[in-house]
Amino acid sequence: MTTTSHTAISGPINFLWFIPTSGDGTYLGSSELNRAPEIGYLTQIAQAVDRLGYSGVLLPTGVACEESFVTAAALAAKTEKLQFLVAIRPGTASPAYYARLATTLDRISNGRLLLNIVVGGSPAELAGDGIHLEHDERYAHAEEFFTVFEELLEKGTASFDGKYIKATNARLGFPSVQNPRPPLYFGGSSDAGIDFSVGRVDKYLTWGEPPAQVAEKITKVRKAAGERGREVSFGIRLHFIVRETDDEAWEAAERLIRHLDDDTIREAQERFVQESDSVGQKRMAALHGGRRDKLEVSPNLWAGVGLVRAGAGTALVGSPKTVAARLREYQEIGIDTVIGSGYPHLEEAYRVAELLFPELGITRDQQRLGFNNEFGRKQVFAGGSHGGNLKVVSGS
Repeated sequence: MTTTSHTAISGPINFLWFIPTSGDGTYLGSSELNRAPEIGYLTQIAQAVDRLGYSGVLLPTGVACEESFVTAAALAAKTEKLQFLVAIRPGTASPAYYARLATTLDRISNGRLLLNIVVGGSPAELAGDGIHLEHDERYAHAEEFFTVFEELLEKGTASFDGKYIKATNARLGFPSVQNPRPPLYFGGSSDAGIDFSVGRVDKYLTWGEPPAQVAEKITKVRKAAGERGREVSFGIRLHFIVRETDDEAWEAAERLIRHLDDDTIREAQERFVQESDSVGQKRMAALHGGRRDKLEVSPNLWAGVGLVRAGAGTALVGSPKTVAARLREYQEIGIDTVIGSGYPHLEEAYRVAELLFPELGITRDQQRLGFNNEFGRKQVFAGGSHGGNLKVVSGS
C-alpha cells in the first residue's frame, strides 16, 4: 500500500462517469447484492451524475449490455446537461444508418452526444454480429466506414466504392446540432488501432495503465498524429475507490473482491485469452498475471478489478488527496479527460463527487449555489417530529 502527499499541477480535469448497462453490484464475481440494469436504476445514476458535476457518461456496448443509443435516448430525456459517450460499432449497421442514429440523438439531446468508436475485441461476438474480419482488417473496414459516415454528417450526401463499404448516393435528412459532427473518441492499443485513430478521432482513450506506460503510448500517438498533420487529446478509463483515508480505501478495495476464489479468477482469465484478440486486454492482464497477491501495480493503482472484468481493469485507490495527486501525474503527461466508475455506481458517483472533486477543483451545483444545511454548520432546530425538543446539530 502506498500513500502520497504530492501536489502537482492544479486545474480541473474533465470527468465523466459510467452507466452500467450490463448490471451493477457490490462485490466482483458474486451475485450477492447485485442490481439489474433496469431503466429506473440507470436513470437514478444519470440524474445524480448530472447534478454532481460530471460532464458526461460512457455507455458500454456489447452483447451483455443494453443497446447504447436506445439507452442514451431514454436518459437524455431525463437529464439536463449530461453528455452521452455512445458506441458506434462499424459493421453492425451501415454508415448511413449510424449517421441517422447519431444526428437524431444529437438533435433530441440538444447537442449532448459524443461518439465512441468501438471496432471490437472479441472475434466470437463479432461473428455473431455478422463481422468475419481479422484484427487488423477490422480497422481497414472502419476506415472506409467512417469515410462515408463523416462525409454524410458534413455534407449530407456520400458515395463510396471500397473493398468493404459501398454506398451510392447515401443521404442524410437532418444535420447534427454539433457542427460538423459530434466529437469522435477511440481506444485501441494495437499499431493498427493507433494508425486508424490518429487520422480521424478527436480524443484517444487508454485504459488505466501505470503512468510510465501511458506516457509511452501518448508519445507514440502524438508522433503518429503529427505525421498526419493532426493533433489529438487524451483521456483515461479508470475505476475509483475513494474514501476519507488511505486505509479505508484499501479496505474497501479488499471488500470488493472478498467473494472471489481462485477458480473464478482462473476461469475468467482463461476466457479472456480464448475470446479476445484485443492488444489492450492483453496489456491489462499482464499487469496482474491472474494473481491476487500483487495487485498494486503502480502507486495506488490497483488491478483487482481486472481479475474478473474484461476491459478497464484498474482502480485508483486512496484518500481524496492521494487520488488527486495520482490523477495530476496523468495530467502532467497529457491526460485531460477521465472516464470513471465504481461499484456500485450510484453510491460511488456520490463518493467521488463529494470527496475527490473538491481536490480536483471541480465545483458541484450545490457548492455553486452556496447550499448549506444542518450537516454543514452548527444549527439549533426544534419542532415538527422532534416534539418541540431543542437539538443542537454539529456539522463539519
